[in-house]
Amino acid sequence: MTDSEFMDRAERVLKAVEASCDRINDETTADIDNQRTGGMITLAFANHSQIVINLQKPLHEIWLAAKGGGFHYQFDGVQWSDTKGQGEFFASLSRYATEQAGQPLSFTA
Repeated sequence: MTDSEFMDRAERVLKAVEASCDRINDETTADIDNQRTGGMITLAFANHSQIVINLQKPLHEIWLAAKGGGFHYQFDGVQWSDTKGQGEFFASLSRYATEQAGQPLSFTA
């Protein structure tokens, strides 16, 4: 994958995260504050915990840092998968956001 292809695919992921936050805030009481700076999004929860999503252009990876740990995702031709076999990006983000918000949350592509 070229740098340009990576940035196109990764940008779609960041936009989907932002759209999911808007939907979640409209449909639930989670009240996620999402702040974007370039290739990084910080999700802040009511309990003051955070999830940080960051693009790593040189490695063609998306990094996710949550209370549950730090994870690296690469595009496998179909989806963004954890480099250590821990699952798909949006499923993982949903799981960690659910844990930190204390209610079921679903992030989608």
